[in-house]
Amino acid sequence: MTNSSHGPVNKLRGIPSTCEGVEALARKVTACRLCAEDFAATHTAHAPRPVLHVSTTARICIAGQAPGARVHASGRPFDDPSGDRLRAWMGVDRDVFWDADKVAILPMAFCFPGYNAKGADLPPPKRCAEAWRPQLFAAQPQFELILLIGGYAQKWHLGPAARRTLSDTVSCWREFLEPTSPGAPGYFPTPHPSWRNNTWLKNNPWFETEAVPRLQAEVARLLTPSQLAQG
Repeated sequence: MTNSSHGPVNKLRGIPSTCEGVEALARKVTACRLCAEDFAATHTAHAPRPVLHVSTTARICIAGQAPGARVHASGRPFDDPSGDRLRAWMGVDRDVFWDADKVAILPMAFCFPGYNAKGADLPPPKRCAEAWRPQLFAAQPQFELILLIGGYAQKWHLGPAARRTLSDTVSCWREFLEPTSPGAPGYFPTPHPSWRNNTWLKNNPWFETEAVPRLQAEVARLLTPSQLAQG
């Protein structure tokens, strides 16, 4: 994951059509059916529908957990209240957020994992990350900031540097923001923006008073003023 120069691309449903390598790889991902049998056996009994945004120009990447049921239906990443909160944390509007030229979105699993019999989210299948994420990040070396949303993404990207708990990892956000070597991206760990974390946010007010303003500043630095949310 090293940086390189970047130029304009044309998008085709989030896939830059002028970059043959990235386009071919993204099309393979969207056609992936590795977990079809597993999904069919879940309580939701759904078919795979990979959702991702790739780019050769985006300097910001969002590494989340996996699409939820609403995103599975719409095909748009973070097309739900969690996405509204994430966009507020970043300080961007929907147009910027869903513009793959500006923001890439590469979750730990690209399909909705489904619910269990109790209605709880199933974890992202490990085979998805193993099969696709190394190739995808190698094909998009220009990222300068990677948002690590939730424990799965934090452990995958940070490895041994991730702390024992999500709270401990997120509290060290300043440490991870600094690139470990020239050309490497900085990382910004966050909790998931789901309403399920309202209690966490209430118990950790420093995240929204200290971390979020810095996140917005970093996002603003990597976007031109005309690309920022207004008001």
